[in-house]
Amino acid sequence: MTPIQPAASFKDTLSRLPAIDGLARIDLANPAGTLVASIENQPGKQGSLAVYAYLHAVFGTIDAAAAEHGLAVFGEHTQDARNRPRAHPNIDRLLGIVAGGAPLTVTRVDT
Repeated sequence: MTPIQPAASFKDTLSRLPAIDGLARIDLANPAGTLVASIENQPGKQGSLAVYAYLHAVFGTIDAAAAEHGLAVFGEHTQDARNRPRAHPNIDRLLGIVAGGAPLTVTRVDT
């Protein structure tokens, strides 16, 4: 899959990401294999689920390059996350990886 060019707003970009129908959640693990987070397919988390699933499809892992692209995909929410740490944990995770944090592996859990 080829990376998309993020649109002016997250809503517009989100509409261009692959559908997450049939995806129950994704699990994120650190290099030691320890589960560090899960993103469920439920209201309020579906945007993040779509972004992380897309990043996994394009990059195969959530490394610095994937995280940087993910921050662009999240658009205006990325600046809000920078202004309000812990308000957007799924964006905070990407910011941490860009800042030198360990990459994460992604496991898709289908319904």
